[in-house]
Amino acid sequence: MMVRALGASDARAAVTVISTAAKWYAEFLTPSEVHEPEMTLESWVEEARRMTWYGAFDGVDLVGVMGLEYAGNAALFRHAYVLPDRQRQGIAAMLHNHLERQVVGVDKIIVGTYAANYKARAALEKAGYQPSPDPEAVLRHYYDIPKDRLQSSVTYEKHVDSDR
Repeated sequence: MMVRALGASDARAAVTVISTAAKWYAEFLTPSEVHEPEMTLESWVEEARRMTWYGAFDGVDLVGVMGLEYAGNAALFRHAYVLPDRQRQGIAAMLHNHLERQVVGVDKIIVGTYAANYKARAALEKAGYQPSPDPEAVLRHYYDIPKDRLQSSVTYEKHVDSDR
């Protein structure tokens, strides 16, 4: 398994991973909150203008993605997705650890997720992240997300060593 930054040639595979993995949102979001597809190729390219996409590869196959975006005094981990048949194999943790090692020049790392996304929340807590005291304020300050997602999301934070 290898993690590397993604480029334009990886966009289609990344969008496929994201949209495939996001299908499980239907288990806890209302039908109006589920976007099909979760991300388009155009959206991925737009996101790539302000953040760096990373991918986990098993050989030549992209099996997981995550984005790193800097916003003021924080690094944001965004769009973390692993193909359903590859979940619970440590891929998300490997991506997460890789991105943490990339972070420099900020005070904290912030990760947003759905309040009902028990899988992501458990993984974040296991990785040492704490729930933000006021997630709506964090989301409004650091993120540009649709209103429906603002209402159903939470944020987690981890302070970064000042030695970085």
